[in-house]
Amino acid sequence: MHIGFLNPQGNFDPQDSYWAEHPDFGGQLVYVKQVALAMGEMGHKVDILTRQIVDPEWPEFAEPFDTYPSAPNVRIVRLPAGPDQFLRKELLWPHLVRDWVPNILEFYRDEGGPPDAMTTHYGDGGLCGVLIENEAGIPFTFTAHSLGAQKMDKLDVSPDNLKERDEHYHFGRRFVAERLSMNRSAVNITSTQQERFEQYNHYAYRGAVDVDDDHRFAVIPPGVNLSIFGVDARSQDEAAVQDRVRERLARDIAEERRGLPAIAASSRLDPKKNHLGLVQAFAQSEKLQNLANLVIVTGALDDPLREDAGAGAIERETLAQIRSVVAENDLGGKISAFALQGQPALAAAYRFLAGRGSVFALTAHYEPFGLAPLEAAAAGLPVVVTQNGGPSESLRDDDREYGVLVDPADPTDIAGGLERVIGDSEVWETFARRGRQRVQDRYTWERTAERYLAQIGRIVADPVAGRPDELLPIHSYFQDPRPQVDIPTSQLSELYFGSES
Repeated sequence: MHIGFLNPQGNFDPQDSYWAEHPDFGGQLVYVKQVALAMGEMGHKVDILTRQIVDPEWPEFAEPFDTYPSAPNVRIVRLPAGPDQFLRKELLWPHLVRDWVPNILEFYRDEGGPPDAMTTHYGDGGLCGVLIENEAGIPFTFTAHSLGAQKMDKLDVSPDNLKERDEHYHFGRRFVAERLSMNRSAVNITSTQQERFEQYNHYAYRGAVDVDDDHRFAVIPPGVNLSIFGVDARSQDEAAVQDRVRERLARDIAEERRGLPAIAASSRLDPKKNHLGLVQAFAQSEKLQNLANLVIVTGALDDPLREDAGAGAIERETLAQIRSVVAENDLGGKISAFALQGQPALAAAYRFLAGRGSVFALTAHYEPFGLAPLEAAAAGLPVVVTQNGGPSESLRDDDREYGVLVDPADPTDIAGGLERVIGDSEVWETFARRGRQRVQDRYTWERTAERYLAQIGRIVADPVAGRPDELLPIHSYFQDPRPQVDIPTSQLSELYFGSES
């Protein structure tokens, strides 16, 4: 089959530029790349369609075509949308409707024919899939990755601050795109059952899709790249990464403690990731402090316990709270924080720390899926992870545990979960073995691609099967003959809060 991936935001190139340096270059791009490469390995022709950027500050994205090494069936196709310069994702919407979709249709007309189907990603890709299907009849799947209503929930949007929030994040545009995408897609792909039954069931999406309709949903979890994170994989810089970890531990950890296992955390410094709760758990547990050091790996901040160089406002606030707990509990010499950039380096660090009997911790208040602990598990680390969100599905199956789930709001429970594994070689080995096998059996990109292909094959064979009897009119939100994407704040308020607002 010939399959197109619609992902206009961020961008793609063989070097994966900026993936750890900009909010638009995150897990969604990793997901699209890995599924596309896995499909290409299976013999399918795949186009990753994204936005062309001709900007000296972003030189990697100027050429119309690009490829990945050793992936002859996969190409990156960059087509213009609006001005040449890079734009953050919230500003792309009008340019996608007016420019990008027409350019995609023209591109495939010139090539002699479109893909058999599209997979669309995030609300902006979904909206483009809606418009392309409407004009060219190409069926599409919709993978939201995250939904605007949950973003508004997390930002504590209220009727009083709605207008201000919408001016920056353009939630009105996003809601239009998401409602049309989930309504008109041949199938909605989610990573977890929770995403399907809770996130898509938000009041803001009422009337757009029936979450109880099994024809409209497929749960397809993302995967782990075992060639990078596998316990037997090796990075070209494996030894150099190990040396870097040793150097940073020597810088931060008291000499007599440097050989201890680590409680390792690796995620961006954001309040919702709850590094503070993890540090508080470590601070209150004498047992943990006797058995292990706490190690926080960041993307770009190399000495964040001492300085703010390179940190944004949110990161500085998080660091201030962590430093306060460290000082109040005399944790100096027991905690280290430093930067490792790129997945190969992170995987090499995991393997090194696993050799010391270490544990991976992710104590986020909520984790939609939780790929990071699966990557750590693949590299040999037992995992102690938040019970809120996707990990409750990926790391537990009935009464069978593949990792330890903890309440992120309770430092005592976090400490208890860590104490259960750290220092007990038998328990450590059990969870290390189970977690590794769980990833190999269920959470690889090959498995993800196979599940996608099964759905795509089904919709190509019968594009209208399972579609709702009543489709939302594409222009239901607009007066203009072509969608302009924006809706009034009053209409956004009614969608999100209900008519009583």
